[in-house]
Amino acid sequence: MIKATSPCWTRRQWMAAAAGLAAPRIHAAPAAPSSPVALARCPAYDNRVLAGMRKMFDQLGGIGALVSGKTVAVKINMTGSPRDRTGYRPAWDTRWSHPVVIAAAVHLIGEAGARRVRILEGSTEDDHPLEENFLIGGWDPADLLAAAPKVEMENTGFLGYGKEYKRLKVSDGGLVYSEFDVNHSYSECDVMVSIAKLKEHEQTGLSLSLKNMVGIVPGTVYGDSAGYDQPAERPYGALTMFHKGNRQPPEGTPPEKDPQSSREPGYRIPRIAVDLVRARPVDLAIIDGIEAQTAGSGASLDAGSPRKIRLVNPAILIASRNPVCADAVAAAAMGFDPMASRGTPPFENCDSTLELAEQAGIGARDLKKLEIRGATIAAVRTPFR
Repeated sequence: MIKATSPCWTRRQWMAAAAGLAAPRIHAAPAAPSSPVALARCPAYDNRVLAGMRKMFDQLGGIGALVSGKTVAVKINMTGSPRDRTGYRPAWDTRWSHPVVIAAAVHLIGEAGARRVRILEGSTEDDHPLEENFLIGGWDPADLLAAAPKVEMENTGFLGYGKEYKRLKVSDGGLVYSEFDVNHSYSECDVMVSIAKLKEHEQTGLSLSLKNMVGIVPGTVYGDSAGYDQPAERPYGALTMFHKGNRQPPEGTPPEKDPQSSREPGYRIPRIAVDLVRARPVDLAIIDGIEAQTAGSGASLDAGSPRKIRLVNPAILIASRNPVCADAVAAAAMGFDPMASRGTPPFENCDSTLELAEQAGIGARDLKKLEIRGATIAAVRTPFR
């Protein structure tokens, strides 16, 4: 269990939890919701992706009621520089959401009647159109833009095509932040889809559909480029403000709730991820685990890391209407226990985002409470350690 620093613990006091402090355990929260998880084998990025995803959506009861007539935001994952590669392999194969998976999801969302589909990701190094970053990464965005009748892309790392940032409030007040200022795209949508890569993270243990939502914030507000009086015009640099709490956002942007709370990344990032998912809930989580890498979420590891990146081919796709349930199955497919807490792999140096999300009432992580449709975890497990 995550430990609290106050004997009068409430859900509004998650942010006061700190590793290593003697404190009472959190009282059991109301049961988190459970949603079926579709798990499919898919050995390669070819036409089997579309067929497999179609079957998975059917196993979840279809997506027509969710997306028909709606504006659907699809948050993909393109962590780090578009030019960085792992072992000379394209980032799509190792750490990014693969375009074939994105295109399949977009096609099926359009087929199910979506009014508009918007592919979104924020860059931490430029204000290029997102289409340009696809080209830099070696993929023609025309394939995705043609996957459904009305598809758009936007780089959400800055104002983008909006005139002002939009404010999202965190339900229950938040653990680290109570509100976030984001690109207009995340407030001007009816449905939120998170398409993540199956991968580990050096500071949060796992980087799946929950952690993917950390990328909805603009670098101009929360990144190294952020001004003190106002947001920067262009994004560059990491989200050091989130990871280390070295400063507060620009004037006029809501600050974190307690600047005296732990500055440790393993404390902060899992909680901020939960805050963001409560501010902009995920309606459909998709995890690309066809090809991936172990050990970290970037093209290289932090200096001094005892681990080495290994390229793997888990050959799976995962989908669920609940991101916690999807991530729990993904963790198990990677050889980890989704019920693990700090100190147990993959959470050796951090609190578990899964545990915090469950305690926040977002979703269940206990596999005993989940209905897995399609393949079994035992049949597809690929140990990442």
